[in-house]
Amino acid sequence: MLRESRFEFEHPLAGLEIELNIVDARGEAAMRNAQVLAAIAQPDWATELGQFNVEINIAPQDLAGDGALRLENDVRARLNHAEERARSQDGHLVLVGILPTLREQDIGEGALSANPRYRLLNEQIFAARGEDLHLSIEGVEHLDTHADSITPEAACTSVQLHLQVSPDTFAAHWNAAQTIAGAQVAVAANSPYLFGRELHRETRIALFEQATDTRPAELKAQGVRPRVWFGERWITSVFDLFEENVSYYPALLPLCEDEDPRAELEQGRIPQLHELTLHNGTIYRWNRPVYAVVDGVPHLRVENRVLPAGPSVADVAANAAFYYGLMRVLPYDERPVWSRMSFSAAADNLAAAARHGLDARLYWPGMGEVPASELILRRLLPMAYEGLARWGVHRPVADRLLSVIEGRCLSGRTGADWQVARVRAQSGDTGDAGDRHEALRGMTLEYIERMHANEPVHTWDI
Repeated sequence: MLRESRFEFEHPLAGLEIELNIVDARGEAAMRNAQVLAAIAQPDWATELGQFNVEINIAPQDLAGDGALRLENDVRARLNHAEERARSQDGHLVLVGILPTLREQDIGEGALSANPRYRLLNEQIFAARGEDLHLSIEGVEHLDTHADSITPEAACTSVQLHLQVSPDTFAAHWNAAQTIAGAQVAVAANSPYLFGRELHRETRIALFEQATDTRPAELKAQGVRPRVWFGERWITSVFDLFEENVSYYPALLPLCEDEDPRAELEQGRIPQLHELTLHNGTIYRWNRPVYAVVDGVPHLRVENRVLPAGPSVADVAANAAFYYGLMRVLPYDERPVWSRMSFSAAADNLAAAARHGLDARLYWPGMGEVPASELILRRLLPMAYEGLARWGVHRPVADRLLSVIEGRCLSGRTGADWQVARVRAQSGDTGDAGDRHEALRGMTLEYIERMHANEPVHTWDI
């Protein structure tokens, strides 16, 4: 198919998925996604893994002209409608990487959504592990705990950015996305707390890696690859990634469809490749290949998965503009950046950014190791402006969105930094868990109020 079929890519479109948390009036996790979804009653809203999660899918759109602004306004309108409907069920929606008030007692197996596929996934992952899930994250503070289900994964709420590309240029786009993952996370970090402890600036990265790990200790020691994976090499074709899927990972969900893909192709039809896409959906690459068939025509997408949700829709739109701008420049360089840096340097950048946010030092060819804000301001923001111009985005729209990225770098304030500053101001350093939780609860309620005002986080008062 990659060699012979006509893939749809002439009009590249940008789409996104946004995961959200549901809280009650006190800012605590509310296990009522079924009721909230019934009240919203819109087909673009769906369940997520935990009963305190929902997800919205935004249809792919053209960013040209004021398309990026229309995309932001569309997301705001949908979220406002959903929030209004959620209130009828005593719920509120929150755009945040990890819900700050989430407690360990909130994430038992009973918190899994009712969808039978989540139950099956939970059973299969624990059957493969043969032991309880061990979460150990060393950050500002230390978390060391065990879980008997994959529900801790539901604590990770993200924004996933999709970009449709041709088979010929897929490798360049995937490689480019890998090189900028660290910078994306550094400037968008919004997950500093888990179960009441301050850990990494983007704790979601480490939590997701550990919460879906099917490997017991002996398989880790043998070098078996994890399910959540940055990768281990630059690629030359999308085929490389699907080949790794088959070579490195046993199928978790033993579900098959009646379609014979080869017979479909021989009949001149385009196969859906159900098993390939289902298996691919259980391998959580930070940049994931996606195959889909729309109106009888196949297409490929890069799904960028590193970003947390929030803090505001304005921040989400800015993060998306930064990514899409860079992805219109980096894949087309005559001497691409990934030919001048090691794959391990890109992986190290992501790890450092997740741990330290804008305080991370990141490697970039021609600059060496520099503060994340310096890399973004000096190199990446000018490229993002150029890329948005190539998309045909009107300059005032690009200015408004990318000024948010610039503002975070200049102020040194991400969503994570704001959360930590507010909690420290409210709780002091007493070390008392009750004081900390009350501070987290107060901060969360304040966060929600500011989120609805839709001012970017670098302008929020501390």
